[in-house]
Amino acid sequence: MRHGCTPWPEEFADRYRAAGYWTGRTLGGLLRDGADRFADRTAVVSGDRRWTYAELDGRADRLATGLARRLDLAPGDPVVVQLPNTAEVLEVVFALFRIGALPVYALPAHRSAEVSHLVAATGARALVTASAAGFDHVGMALRVAEEAGGPRSHVVDAAPGAADAPREGAVALEALRSDTVDPGVFTAPDPADVAFFQLSGGTTGLPKLIPRTHDDYLYSVRASADICELGPDTVYLSALPVVHNFPMSSPGFLGVLYAGGSVVMAPDPSPATCLGLIESEGVTLAAAVPPVALLWLDAVERGAESGRDLSSLRMLQVGGAKFAPEAARRVAPVLGCRLQQVFGMAEGLVNYTRPEDDEATVTGTQGRPISPDDEIRIVRPDGTEADPGEPGELLTRGPYTIRGYYDAPVHNARAFTPDGFYRTGDVVRLTPTGHLVVEGRVKDQINRGGEKIAPDEVEDHILAHPDVHDAAVVAMPDAYLGERACAYVIPREGGGALTRPVLLRFLRERGLASYKIPDRVEVVPEFPATGVGKVSRRDLRAAIADALARPAERA
Repeated sequence: MRHGCTPWPEEFADRYRAAGYWTGRTLGGLLRDGADRFADRTAVVSGDRRWTYAELDGRADRLATGLARRLDLAPGDPVVVQLPNTAEVLEVVFALFRIGALPVYALPAHRSAEVSHLVAATGARALVTASAAGFDHVGMALRVAEEAGGPRSHVVDAAPGAADAPREGAVALEALRSDTVDPGVFTAPDPADVAFFQLSGGTTGLPKLIPRTHDDYLYSVRASADICELGPDTVYLSALPVVHNFPMSSPGFLGVLYAGGSVVMAPDPSPATCLGLIESEGVTLAAAVPPVALLWLDAVERGAESGRDLSSLRMLQVGGAKFAPEAARRVAPVLGCRLQQVFGMAEGLVNYTRPEDDEATVTGTQGRPISPDDEIRIVRPDGTEADPGEPGELLTRGPYTIRGYYDAPVHNARAFTPDGFYRTGDVVRLTPTGHLVVEGRVKDQINRGGEKIAPDEVEDHILAHPDVHDAAVVAMPDAYLGERACAYVIPREGGGALTRPVLLRFLRERGLASYKIPDRVEVVPEFPATGVGKVSRRDLRAAIADALARPAERA
């Protein structure tokens, strides 16, 4: 396994292979198998483009040839992939798998602070991106590459038509597609080795890198496809950022391609876009985070989208954050489809409600684990086992849950127990049927509609402002997102006028991702303190919750 990654102990690896979880296949082979079985079926729909399995497979081969020949990418080379929801995402990642390069997945919302971190942490050889949603991702990538040392970090512009108006310093993806295929650039990676890197929620600052192997990830993909009852008639709407763990493998585009279905790329998650695609493309399965699901429900129930024909939709998956039971109960009557709750993490464990579950279970729990070998422990703050039904922190290990973050020994000592259980930081309780109910978070991490925000990281950026004396970022409740971020700020004595617009402009100029920008700023003279003089975050959270409960503050 790649240096800096933690392998599963051999006795566990042997058991997972013997059980048939790890089959020795690779992610690159998933598409090749699909092209053999479903050659003429539609694999991906993106705007007015429709690629069959055979066309996607051929594109991946030609791009793999160009990446190896033109950019000299080789097995094991990390490549940052930051792309919007377009067909090029699939072409790029499968091309990288073919040559054994390692995708490092960045979300479109990430900015220079996060992307620079990924390049530095992995030594990325290239950044593949495309400007979208009014932001110049290509320009940012060029700046990041220059700051990282230049020639070893190529910037690839994957926007359709980029070759017609090339950016200085960047190469268009279209120009990298070879006219011929050179099988000599293809490689057969070890299925037990790292296939790509995902990102943690960043509970201690910038995100940690999550190494996923071909063996472990493909097991999760196959099992998810089976649980979700996918088949060649599945039409999946990819409305969330496609390289996020949820829309990639739960069952996501990988599960759909494994089953021979079609992936429909939504350029944004708005009701007009997504409900329109459900109607026009005959979508059968869609996935959303709670805020997006609520927007769709409202649009159908009392909005402009109420006239849509959504009869093709069989199931709506909701995950990324807890879906309130009262909202969950609206799905079937409003959208006319089943609900499936999904609770998981990029580090591994994924839970689903099942088609055979009753309504109370589907609307009131976050599902049960994929695998019989997903080991679950629920513990009290002192580490002792919680009683049945008692809330506690969720610890887990299993055939697709990592044993350590990449090159992070100090953090791994805190995040994993000596016997290999991952400390998720989620507070859950276990029902008698084996389903999990999420109660909250152990850590101070803010879960803003499924996007995780580390307060320490945002505070560090705020403290860089010359007029700021101290800062504390805490969660405040929100009916749609679950939580939003509130920044309490103490100004320096004699400092300039410290206002919310001034502070937010400062944070954007520092390259902080937009979802990490505080939703509210409170300028205060001092913070409440604990008995030993630490900032009492609990009192700050209580104060903002009380303020929001007053009608004038809500308005």
